[in-house]
Amino acid sequence: MAVRVALFSGSAVSLGVSQPDTAPCAERARAVGLPVVRRSTGGLGLWHAPQDIAWSIVLPRSDPRVGRDFTKAYGRLGAGVVRFLAAYRVKATWAPPVAAPGEYCLLSGAGDVLRIGERAVGGASQHLTASTLLHHGVLPYSVDAPRLTALFDLPPSLIGSKLIGLSEALSGRPPLELADTLRQTLSEELGLDA
Repeated sequence: MAVRVALFSGSAVSLGVSQPDTAPCAERARAVGLPVVRRSTGGLGLWHAPQDIAWSIVLPRSDPRVGRDFTKAYGRLGAGVVRFLAAYRVKATWAPPVAAPGEYCLLSGAGDVLRIGERAVGGASQHLTASTLLHHGVLPYSVDAPRLTALFDLPPSLIGSKLIGLSEALSGRPPLELADTLRQTLSEELGLDA
């Protein structure tokens, strides 16, 4: 078992494992000089910006938390992220996202996203091998509506009403503090020494 939490230091668009390299969001990103990378997990495109928080947990496939329903186990596998936000008195739940047209993962209608009320604050996905499960996700620090509109062709009104960043949700708490608290909470959730 392992937990990792990191802050993004640069910007990139990541594509889900099944998205083509020629996806419109990838083409738009390349046109403005943004790197495009591929995740080994599902979902659609995401824009990653400096100070966004990425987390991952790795479990043996035999761990009972993995289960056969691991692709739908956001609530079980992401319980530590909910507890992290609760430590700041913010109630969050894993729930279906708003099904919006386009290819932005947190609004795609596939899987669950981490929501504060009706607004998505993060998302997760999984990759299973013969011996291990990787469950990982991202919590955007802020929401840049013009950038999301340009990359994913999303209406600004949808972005403002359906997405929220950690900075807004947690009253501007510093990203390093948040990343450290998340790492501790996820470690505790898995029974690891923080």
